[in-house]
Amino acid sequence: MSDRTIVNGLSVDVEDWFQVGAFENTIAREDWDGLELRVGDNVARILDLFDAAGVKATFFTLGWVAERNKPAMRAIVERGHELASHGYDHTRVFTFTREEFAADIARARAILEDVGGAPVTGYRAPSFSIDARNPWAHEVLSEHGYAYSSSVAPVVHDHYGWREAPRFAFNPVAGSDLVEIPVTTALLRGRRLAAGGGGFFRVLPYAFSRWAIRQVNRDSRPAVFYFHPWEVDPNQPRVAAAPLRSRLRHYTNLSKMADKLTGLLGDFAWGRMDALAAREKPRSLDWAA
Repeated sequence: MSDRTIVNGLSVDVEDWFQVGAFENTIAREDWDGLELRVGDNVARILDLFDAAGVKATFFTLGWVAERNKPAMRAIVERGHELASHGYDHTRVFTFTREEFAADIARARAILEDVGGAPVTGYRAPSFSIDARNPWAHEVLSEHGYAYSSSVAPVVHDHYGWREAPRFAFNPVAGSDLVEIPVTTALLRGRRLAAGGGGFFRVLPYAFSRWAIRQVNRDSRPAVFYFHPWEVDPNQPRVAAAPLRSRLRHYTNLSKMADKLTGLLGDFAWGRMDALAAREKPRSLDWAA
């Protein structure tokens, strides 16, 4: 049964198969330019999938990727989607100083706006890496004029998480117009569960994601869902040297992802993150760590 009373946020974290957190200790950044680039073709496939479903989305894109895939970036904008920032090269924000983070987001934004020909007003931290260690990152985003961020995962996770953060839209900087839109979590017996997509969507039965989104929508809140271009690419190269846990996370159910996405896009209403942030801003919570 479809539920289209709430327009949820649909997003794609645009990075190539070798740039993911699971492989960051296996594949060195200096080796990236020698590897096969597959993200452009995968973005094209996703754009066709979105067109078939009649939905618009936000593509949080690495500056590194945009430099090397300019036609894909232009296609994102020309087909009515939002091009937003994912930083330059997927460096986790909590490894930066304040000054290094400011330089990173400025570099990425300049590239994205030049290539896409549209203003960039949204940001998502690589691996949701704004948390209790670096709340100053929101201040930097505000100083640089961003309208919204979707960089917080309000859960406990081995790679990321800020469990004290609100589950829904909040204002992280007093007196600023910046709004943070956390990725979706569901509640089960008082415990928060990650339910915003990515590997959880790909690995777990679809019924879990459908239940989680319906739970959020019943509270008159939009869900925030994300996935990656490499997740619709079952023929991507295999990284045999990666730890077993990383390989299991990365490669499980790649061949089923496109069909699962088609079901998700049909069951709920979806739209761009900038529009969602604008709708949620008036009822966002004042919460500064």
